[in-house]
Amino acid sequence: FVYGCLRLFYGSKYAAGLLRPAVTALQSRSLAAYLHQDPSHRERGPTKESDAILKYLVTKYDIPEHWYPRQPERRARVDEYTAFHHSYTRPHAAAVFILEVLLPAQTGAPVDEERLNHALVRLDDTLDKLESMFLRRQPFLCGDDITVADLLAVCELMQPMGGDRDVLKLRPLLQHWRSRVQSAVGEAFDNTHRVLYNVRERRRAKL
Repeated sequence: FVYGCLRLFYGSKYAAGLLRPAVTALQSRSLAAYLHQDPSHRERGPTKESDAILKYLVTKYDIPEHWYPRQPERRARVDEYTAFHHSYTRPHAAAVFILEVLLPAQTGAPVDEERLNHALVRLDDTLDKLESMFLRRQPFLCGDDITVADLLAVCELMQPMGGDRDVLKLRPLLQHWRSRVQSAVGEAFDNTHRVLYNVRERRRAKL
């Protein structure tokens, strides 16, 4: 792997520092060559949506096939998760981060505990679905190999860490999955989430 920064959210409404998926895990030599050819990352792809960007990169460049399988049944499984992602994992994990970290930091107001508790209930239901519908007894969400689905999911579920909240703390099945994803992508995992770790440490220092 060769590491670099790819501005997934360039020109979009999302804050790249907070919501950037771990695209660095995709960086085989072919993608690194692309980054070298376009060091300012000004090439405009056909979309600004994170999962579509990841699929576009895997399809356009010579990236290991397991990230977004060509075999129709395996690819359909990844597509099934990414459809689920936008209605469940992303909004429910982000809501916890926004209510516990972002809004208090921006407004100076205390955490709205009632709204946060509602958000945690919704996220807990989503985690149930991740375990029963996707992970089950397999190593990764969509089978035996890591895919873009795992990158999207793990980055959303890491967001509450910014508030020093590990939402997988009482879920060993998902904890082991997260560890496998971390091992699979190596140092890109912590590099990608460095902003969240820094937010967490700043919050701890204020306690």
